[in-house]
Amino acid sequence: MLATGAAGGAGTFSNIKGAYGSGTALGAVSAGEGATAVLALVLLGLTMLGQSSPRAVRVGLWLLPAAASVMAAMAADGPGRTVIYAVTPMGMCVAAEGMAFLARRIVVHTDGRDAEAEHRAAVVVRSLAFHRARAANHPDARVRKWSERASWRLARRVGAGDASLGARLLDVQRERVTTGADVALADMFAVAVTPGRHAVTAPVTPALTPAPEPQAPPTPAVAEVATVAAPRDGEDTQVNAPRSEAEEEGVTPTVTPLTLDEVAAVAGVPTPHPAEPLTDVQLIVVLRHLRYSDDPPLSYRQAVTAFRDAGFVGGEQRIRTAWGALMSQEESTP
Repeated sequence: MLATGAAGGAGTFSNIKGAYGSGTALGAVSAGEGATAVLALVLLGLTMLGQSSPRAVRVGLWLLPAAASVMAAMAADGPGRTVIYAVTPMGMCVAAEGMAFLARRIVVHTDGRDAEAEHRAAVVVRSLAFHRARAANHPDARVRKWSERASWRLARRVGAGDASLGARLLDVQRERVTTGADVALADMFAVAVTPGRHAVTAPVTPALTPAPEPQAPPTPAVAEVATVAAPRDGEDTQVNAPRSEAEEEGVTPTVTPLTLDEVAAVAGVPTPHPAEPLTDVQLIVVLRHLRYSDDPPLSYRQAVTAFRDAGFVGGEQRIRTAWGALMSQEESTP
């Protein structure tokens, strides 16, 4: 890069010297390539310090060589030489930009931050905040409309060129893909629970177990004793029906799923309601109720779909944590 810049300066001096003399050529090289070299050193130093470069420095890196190109082109005496004389001073511009670009990439690699990108992002965010405020509160309707459009144009530039933002978004996407793969594999390789080995499991098992029938004494008044001992509700109606033939043969009776209010009462928490913030225990109560609302019990994906369709709110991470706690309770329940 240094050799390219030096060759551009030597070529410019030689071209202008043949037309205007060595003194004029030396001044032209000093004003063009020399000033460009100074700006390049300033840009390089600011980049190595992790600071953004002023706009005047970036503009000067292109404006000064362009002026030298115009001056050299005017000293040429033919179309071919005009093109060559005009291109020669641009070697210094390319060398300066190349050094600054390489230095910035080195700083980003070692320090993990890009001062230029951060500066551009800060300018965009400040402009966006100003236009949003003016679009909302300015008394002139035309100004509000113009700021509204300007804010949408600025919104497209938010995060452009920000390497750290891109890396964070990739991390978030990787976490979501990992979670989805974990849930899919858990659904695929889950072992079905057979009724012969395990009963219907849930922390509310005592509420699901039918009440035992009272043992009638071997007396002639069997019907009267059973009638008195059977539980009754407020309307004096017998709650538990007599044992059927299927129950006498040892067949597991059909259990009616509990309502959400009953599950919440057993857990000792207020009844969860849709569109309201839920505590961790309430979240587990809702998932337990949804899981056992069908036979066979719902999987994680089905329970989450039912959770969203019912209007309950909760973050994905909290739902996964609550589901893990629910599965742990099921594994630990005899």
